[in-house]
Order: sequence, then structure tokens, then C-alpha cells
Amino acid sequence: MARIAFIGLGHMGGGMAPNLAKAGHDVRAFDLVPEAVQHATDSGCTPAASAAEAVGEADVVITMLPAAKHVRAVFHDDVAPNAKPGALLIDCSTIDVQSARDVGEEMKAKGFDFVDAPVSGGIAAAAAGTLALMVGGTDEQFERARPFLEPMAKAVIHAGPLGSGQAAKICNNMILGATMAATVEGFVLAKKLGLDLQIFFDISSKASGQSWSMTTYCPVPGVGPETPADRDYEGGFAAALMLKDLKLAEEAAQQVGAYTPMGAKAEELYQRFVDAGSGNKDFSGLIRMIESGQE
Repeated sequence: MARIAFIGLGHMGGGMAPNLAKAGHDVRAFDLVPEAVQHATDSGCTPAASAAEAVGEADVVITMLPAAKHVRAVFHDDVAPNAKPGALLIDCSTIDVQSARDVGEEMKAKGFDFVDAPVSGGIAAAAAGTLALMVGGTDEQFERARPFLEPMAKAVIHAGPLGSGQAAKICNNMILGATMAATVEGFVLAKKLGLDLQIFFDISSKASGQSWSMTTYCPVPGVGPETPADRDYEGGFAAALMLKDLKLAEEAAQQVGAYTPMGAKAEELYQRFVDAGSGNKDFSGLIRMIESGQE
């Protein structure tokens, strides 16, 4: 058993932290939202009054925060001054590669082990402990972190040196965003061509058009397995978060001179979807905008 500080108990962190408690760890949980802390407490975690208090005696610190500015602030202001020497620091947020490297180097200079370990799988996988985690750090840091990541995951993969986890995550989500956009277009076209959408799903999910967006996360209500589409596109992965990840991918592409036209188009589509007031809807809800024929 280890004492773990878990900071950030939103849609993802709120599901992840309890799985560490279920694995027998002493999890000290903190979030700025009291209701989130209470949920974690009800699920086996111990509440902390502040981030600084949570990390005080922790062997491991795990963060799941909204953006790079929050990651930089929490590690600089709360973790570094208060965590015990040699603690293992794991950031599961999705941020830009450079920020991950900057924070990691700062923590290394202060005597900590730091890995970036963004996640993939969504809210349901976070709660079920079946996320995929991609980890950036040295071989030794990865092996040190793995026992604390495995209770939250179905796969824990070493992506490479510091920042590689973030690089893998933004590339993965650029593919996901573009694939979902193509999937919703395919369903809308199939409907207008008079195809029964269940029959189209049965065909495409077994043909060359199949993808995770098709077979596991079908954007059409009542077709395929249960997805956020069956709940009025509530829950799941918010469109605003998909847009954030697509922007990170496009920024990274510009920095390294990569040509990513499909990623850029997906960003444009999700920007319009979010601007129309659908940022809190699941990203597969893009089908509504496509159905409406908005230009």
C-alpha cells in the first residue's frame, strides 16, 4: 500500500481515484469543487483540504487537471514546496508537449521523478479502470509508475522519453476527431440515400469503413452498442475537450512543420459545433450539426 495524493476529481479523475483506493492504496483526494471531493470520499478516498495538504506525506502524486496553466501552477506552487523528497509525480492531464517537458525538468531539478501519463477511454473507462495510459519518462521512471497506473487501466504503455505520452495522446485524438467527423458524415449520407441505419451499421462495422468511432462509439441513437448518442449526447467526451485536443495537435503540427489537413478540418468543425453552444455535449453529437446541413 502507498499513500497517493490525487489532485483533480472531475469527470475523469473522479473515476480514476476510487480505483486506486479499491486497489488498497491510501488515496488523499483534492479538488476545488467540494461535491467532487465528497464523491471521491464516498468511493473510498480520504478528503484533503488543499492540494498542499494532499501531497504532504504522499509517496505518489497524481494530477488530472484541465490545462497546462493549471498543471504548471499546481506543480510549482503546491507540489514542489510540499511533497516529500523523492516522491513520484504523475501528471495524467492532456497538455502540450513542451509544458509537460518544462514541468518535468523543473521537478527533476528539485529531486522528484516525474512522468507524463495522459489517458484515453472516456468517463466510463475511467470509472471501470479500463483506460489506456501512454507514459513519457525514462525506463526506470516508467517501471516505478506502472504499479500505480495499472489499477486504473487496461493498458499502460511506455511511449518514450518525457513528453512522449502527450505526443501520443494528441496524435491519437487527432485521429479520433477526424474519424468521428467522417463517421457522422457517412451515417448522414446513408440516411439521405435511403439506407436503414442499423443495416448500414451492420455492414460498415464489418467492412473497411469500420473504426472505433463506428463499432464502439456509434454516433446514432439506437444503433450498435449503447453510447452517449442514446443519452441525448450527454456524458462521454465533451466536444469542448475534443476541440482542446485538436488545437493542441494543430499547434504541435505547426511547431514541427507537419501537414495535417484532416486534423485542421476536424478542428474547424468542432469549433463551429462548440461555438453553437454544444461544448458540453459528447463529441459524437457533431452529427446533429452535420444533419442540419450547416455550412
